[in-house]
Amino acid sequence: MPQDTSRIKYLLQRYTSSTCTRQELEELFAYIAATPDDTTLHGFMEDIYRDLSPAEVLPEVDLDSVYRNIISPAPVQHKRIFPLRYAAAAAVLLAVAALAFLWLRPGTAVKTATPLASHTKALITPGTNKAVLTLPDGTTIPLDSAGQQVINAGNTSISRQNGQLVYNGAETDGHVHYHTLSTPRGGQFRLTLPDGTKVWLNSASSLRYPTAFNDKDRSVELEGQGYFEVAQNAAQPFKVKVRTMEVQVLGTGFDIMAYGDEATVNTTLVEGSVQVKEGSKARLLKPGQQAVLNQNQHTLTVQEADIQKIIAWKNGLFVFNNMTLTAILREVARWYDVEIVYTVTPSAELYGGGISRSLQLSGVLDLLEANGFNHFKIEGRKVIVLP
Repeated sequence: MPQDTSRIKYLLQRYTSSTCTRQELEELFAYIAATPDDTTLHGFMEDIYRDLSPAEVLPEVDLDSVYRNIISPAPVQHKRIFPLRYAAAAAVLLAVAALAFLWLRPGTAVKTATPLASHTKALITPGTNKAVLTLPDGTTIPLDSAGQQVINAGNTSISRQNGQLVYNGAETDGHVHYHTLSTPRGGQFRLTLPDGTKVWLNSASSLRYPTAFNDKDRSVELEGQGYFEVAQNAAQPFKVKVRTMEVQVLGTGFDIMAYGDEATVNTTLVEGSVQVKEGSKARLLKPGQQAVLNQNQHTLTVQEADIQKIIAWKNGLFVFNNMTLTAILREVARWYDVEIVYTVTPSAELYGGGISRSLQLSGVLDLLEANGFNHFKIEGRKVIVLP
């Protein structure tokens, strides 16, 4: 196990450049597991994090598969999940199997990690690619990732492939027909609209859209959370309607989070340009900005956004940035399709870091418990929050 700064940096550089040997990989992960609060390690990780593009993440750490990827001559997309920008945080917990980091705000005491016996037998698996397509006549078609399928709905041809729905043909009868794609709690799905726009739907979300864009604009309606990569067409603006709010774009990548159990509707711009409107209020966003609509007070404000955190869900991650336990558990509940039951008011510490969305629920709760002051118990599909 390395003890000097130069050796640590050497191993990290070898790993991130995909040139390390199997022995060096094992040496690095052993060091991270044993010394997660090393300042040199944190500084190097933060430097890498700042250099990442919004789409980049790190692979889960199965030593055999990671090493095969590293030595493979084919291009590999490296998944990176490092501590975020709060280097002074008091604690970092690394689960090597998932390369997951969590920590609390500065000055918070941390308990020793203890496995949770209460849910060792409660194996609640993470969400998967699944959704339901609803046709104009009310017919519903269950969708998942298994195999491929061609769906004929009137004059519209749709193909299901690898966890996504692709519209191939446009209707020709002159009428506007609407489809709705809905994901349940514990589900996600991808969609390519008739104009080529790509949409990622998070769990407990729905998108209503026409099977052909024949109007002066391209309008869709969203509930829940979706990430959009809009096909450019300056003559036909793209609009996303969320209850009383509307987002208008020409060609861009952006995320909208509009769950009913959240206090705000958040529109985050990754690239391009969007205008967010609610009533007489309108805000034009620049890349890296977020429009926040308070659903109760109907105020619309703009703030800088943490892009990595906001779009992490579409890359298979939970990423937290000074988030409360209650906010984290709302995300957990939607992805694992569980109910959160509070027997006490949860403690007010703030969490940072990231966790793979492919972990079983017990693994996520282990990380939260080891870094916080609340305990958890799983009963059926309920997560009970204890003192």
